[in-house]
Amino acid sequence: MQRIKTFKTLTRAAAAACFLAVQAVICIGTVYWAVAATLRMEGTAAMVLGAIFALPSAYVLTVVTRMAYDAETDPANQ
Repeated sequence: MQRIKTFKTLTRAAAAACFLAVQAVICIGTVYWAVAATLRMEGTAAMVLGAIFALPSAYVLTVVTRMAYDAETDPANQ
């Protein structure tokens, strides 16, 4: 079966990806804040921790976007 790629399904996929990405960023940001506050990090140390959190965050956002696209363009869901 072929994926259904219309304007409607693609906008739904974009909306779902945005919603899930915002939720993921909130969760990741909360964990970052908790770790930085617990360890009393400031300045350069906080920037390094942010860089450490950046790569897994980018991976999570990529996975979320792909899942939303797969779910919204699947013919079984139409």
